[in-house]
Amino acid sequence: MSRHRLFLVNVFAERPYAGNQLAVVTRAADLDARRMQAIAREMNFSETSFVLDDAARDGAFDVRIFTPREEVPFAGHPTLGSAWVIRTELLREPCARLALRLAVGEIPVSFETTTDGTELLWLEPRPPWFGESAPRDTLAAVLGLGVDDLDGTHPIQAVSMGLPFWIVPLRSLDAARRCRVHREAYDAFVRDKEAKGIFVFTRETEDPGNAIHARVFVDWYGVPEDPATGSANGCFAAYLVEHRVLGGPEVSLRVEQGCEMGRPSIIELRAHKDGERFDVRVGGRVIPVARGELVE
Repeated sequence: MSRHRLFLVNVFAERPYAGNQLAVVTRAADLDARRMQAIAREMNFSETSFVLDDAARDGAFDVRIFTPREEVPFAGHPTLGSAWVIRTELLREPCARLALRLAVGEIPVSFETTTDGTELLWLEPRPPWFGESAPRDTLAAVLGLGVDDLDGTHPIQAVSMGLPFWIVPLRSLDAARRCRVHREAYDAFVRDKEAKGIFVFTRETEDPGNAIHARVFVDWYGVPEDPATGSANGCFAAYLVEHRVLGGPEVSLRVEQGCEMGRPSIIELRAHKDGERFDVRVGGRVIPVARGELVE
């Protein structure tokens, strides 16, 4: 019988079978990178995470994250989903906070119970860096849009908090719905750039209770579109306060993502900039789906 346990969870989901699917494999220390990559390709979710041991080492749990194509240093929903599995299935006791040791470094995750009894998990990404900007006509060609569909009020910019994304402001919900990545233009644009993912957003939303409508395209990593992306939303939160998109250096809002895919997701963002210091938190719910053992 396999010693590796397998858990399926939905992250950033407010109801079952929504949000972003995640497979978490535990007791994975004896799996090499080639085997982890094969499992991630077999699962074919945007990411699969591997918790190496059931116990923390030097105060943090070692976790590796793979897309169907490659290992990545950081990703948001695998961080939250892995933390939920560690707390619920490995520790089996309440805790307010724990740390995951990823390739990018240690990422703390905290647990909050709201006044209505909902449990939210929050991750605190590493400080952001802001990279180069890109012209609107280039991204319009990549996304199959007209130049006027892109909002020129704020820049198209590469931002990273562990995994870099291009942040692209759009003028309307209609423009967001019409996005279609043109692979040839996309490949030519990202080939020599560190940022491979594209995060598009508009302040027009499907649900008036949400502040932002977003879509994320990550073809480079083997997933054409992602229903909920914590790493990209962390970059977006830093972008919002850096450029004061909503008018000030502080935001607290809900982002809707995955609507076009039939997997509506809600990502909670909290961010504040004080001088050169950024405080960013990315949060959401985790809903369990299934558990079992990995067949070896």
